[in-house]
Amino acid sequence: MAVPLYLDEVYWWAYVHPRAVRFFERQWLVNLILWGNFARLRDAALDALGKTILGKTLQVACVYGDLTSRLCRRIGMGGVLSVVDVLAVQLRNLLGKLPSGLPVSLFQRDSSALGFEDGAYDQALVFFLLHEQPEVVRRLTLEEVVRVVRPGGRIVIVDYHRPSPWHVLAHIFRPLLGRLEPYALDLWRHEIDEWLPRAAKAGKLIKTTYFGGLYQMLVITL
Repeated sequence: MAVPLYLDEVYWWAYVHPRAVRFFERQWLVNLILWGNFARLRDAALDALGKTILGKTLQVACVYGDLTSRLCRRIGMGGVLSVVDVLAVQLRNLLGKLPSGLPVSLFQRDSSALGFEDGAYDQALVFFLLHEQPEVVRRLTLEEVVRVVRPGGRIVIVDYHRPSPWHVLAHIFRPLLGRLEPYALDLWRHEIDEWLPRAAKAGKLIKTTYFGGLYQMLVITL
């Protein structure tokens, strides 16, 4: 599968090159990048899915750190976890982190064209993916996630958010994001629900912000 152009041009240094994967796959570094908030956001997302997660769960895109291994521990009896990522190097890295025998399957798929059947999953997790995508891809990703989660199912999204004006990082972090992660500032200028398809907007949406508004979690019940 070809690497999407936006990933190859913008994120080669973080996700695409094997040396980048080896460099960033450090728990302390992931926590540092999120200003010490990784564990808090990880646990909030997992708790939103449930202490015990039943049925079929979809994680859209690999994540550095221990999010997926902790998610696997919550999968209940008979439950399964599917993880998709467009990059083979990311899937190989994840496979190397996970103990054998877990109820997890890995798929090399583009988030904007998942290829699963409608309503195939009971819940989905999208953890710090949307800020890495140009708007057209972001919209397609959200459409696909909503499509593959059944009516009554749950979608948990964690990502950046416009911080409060008094937040010290509002001025320090903005130019850094603009240089290294140019699509991230879309989430400062717009609400995620602006990109959601109609089926998700008709459901129940709960939004929570963290760390002075710099991060957000959306829990959508379809």
